[in-house]
Amino acid sequence: MGAETVRALSGADDMALVGATCNTPRGETLPTPGGGVPLSTDLASMLDATRPDVMVEFTHAAACMEAAPLAAARGIHMVLGASGLNAEQLQSLDTMSREHGIGVIVAPNFALGAVVLKKLAEQAAAFFDYVDVVEAHHEMKIDAPSGFSLAIARGMREERGRDFERNQTEIHHLDETRGGDIGGVGIHSMRLPGRSAHHEVVFGAGGQTLSIRHDTLGRDCYMPGVLRCVREVGNRPGLTVGLETVLGL
Repeated sequence: MGAETVRALSGADDMALVGATCNTPRGETLPTPGGGVPLSTDLASMLDATRPDVMVEFTHAAACMEAAPLAAARGIHMVLGASGLNAEQLQSLDTMSREHGIGVIVAPNFALGAVVLKKLAEQAAAFFDYVDVVEAHHEMKIDAPSGFSLAIARGMREERGRDFERNQTEIHHLDETRGGDIGGVGIHSMRLPGRSAHHEVVFGAGGQTLSIRHDTLGRDCYMPGVLRCVREVGNRPGLTVGLETVLGL
């Protein structure tokens, strides 16, 4: 995602990529389509040297919560794509944004089709008592379930206003066979080579099921959403959660 974002930002004529960081030493310059930008493993020094308007971050929740205070203290807006941020961490980001007068956008998924799936699932939630979410990602993804599948489950539960029904199987021949559970929503994760990012919401009722599915076939699908957030974050003080909020869905 970092490499794809570098290409997208470098190709946008209304913004300039000024620097990059990575936890692995890779030299002092990051090659880009525009020629190259400073590269460092030290985020604080990079922010001081380049003084960006916006920091775009794609790591995981723990690393994100280490990076965010560094940007906030310098008055830098943030677009955060870290996976798995919990309610407490989101509250911390909200407080941070207000204390420093900056905008922070957290998006569990930057693909337009994915956020449309989430919106449709939330609308359908009122009409079904049973639902499962099945998600699959590449084998290198470090967390399970995906942050986006958690966001889908929480969004459906919130829209419904009460827990879904959850069948309690009496005999389990293998622990955790039924997957995780959030508000009665069963969540099942697969991690396999050949996968990118795939989410399916399956509702069940008497004599019927309803399935809503989104497949990511390439990381380029996230870039229009990333660029949209970079352009808008400075005009959105405080915390904004979800690309759907930015798009007004």
